[in-house]
Amino acid sequence: MASAWARRTRAITAWASSSVAAGARVHRKRERLISVSCTPSRATVRYSSCIGPAYAAPGTGRRAGNGTAARGLPGQAACVAAVVRTEEIVMPESYGDSETVRRVLRESGDTWAVVGLSANEERAAYGVARVLQRYGKRIVPVHPKAETVHGEQGYPSLEAVPFPVDVVDVFVNSALAGEVADQAVSAGAKAVWFQLGVVDEAAYERTRAAGLEMVMDRCPAIEIPALG
Repeated sequence: MASAWARRTRAITAWASSSVAAGARVHRKRERLISVSCTPSRATVRYSSCIGPAYAAPGTGRRAGNGTAARGLPGQAACVAAVVRTEEIVMPESYGDSETVRRVLRESGDTWAVVGLSANEERAAYGVARVLQRYGKRIVPVHPKAETVHGEQGYPSLEAVPFPVDVVDVFVNSALAGEVADQAVSAGAKAVWFQLGVVDEAAYERTRAAGLEMVMDRCPAIEIPALG
């Protein structure tokens, strides 16, 4: 049986691969995933962006134009001329311990309002919502455009959703997130989830004091596959 650490590494690899695929589809980016490494509180993801037409076969060890060996993961070619970038994903326990994460994902209900979700495939919300659907969640797009996304009718606000929602997943700017959390409390949600990079400590404390489960600065598309 795989360890939680190994499951999280696989989940982040899948998430990063999806991001690369979305970039290629939407922007024609020539970016490759090189590696993923995890500690209990942090993940490091390395990518290479091609700046020349030549490619090396996977695992050949040919050197990139910036002096860095650019190898691909299995099945990926590596750029000969590349710029390597590193993305750090911090997963602080203080904003949602593993047991709270498990309860929100497994026990808080399957209707997830995704605030900030539109039909824009470039946005992180689009890919995360697809992962949630794959794990049996009903997603409810909440965005001023009220677009239908992944086959689900959208609504312009949480207040406009005509049925109960269990979890409110927040993809808005940190400065606006606290107001959304307050709306989730008023709407009778059981839990609120602030995405990676969305941090409002006052809203976190306020929401928990109201009796809701709260996870902040984490991504369910990473956490739910890691549950096994």
